[in-house]
Amino acid sequence: MKTPETVTPFDPADFVRTPEEAALFLSDALDSGDPKVVAAALGVVARARGASQIAQAAGVSRASLYSGLSDAGNPTLGLMMSVLRELGLELRVSARAPVEAAE
Repeated sequence: MKTPETVTPFDPADFVRTPEEAALFLSDALDSGDPKVVAAALGVVARARGASQIAQAAGVSRASLYSGLSDAGNPTLGLMMSVLRELGLELRVSARAPVEAAE
């Protein structure tokens, strides 16, 4: 009889340990162009750094932080900026390369 395989749950928060890793993780989420992916990624980084402390410093409850920064959430820009600031990160904008029209 075959022995059942054990599957360990994957939590990306376990792999976002430094500000540089957080910045790369969030940049990839932003590149997706999907607001739900960005919100969830910011939630992962907040959990990795201690959601309770981040929520308190950002002036929101832990529950509000979790619900706003999930793939089902719709965080305000203010919440996102507060969380980024508490994480020691900042949001920057750059011009995209022009997209050539298909002929």
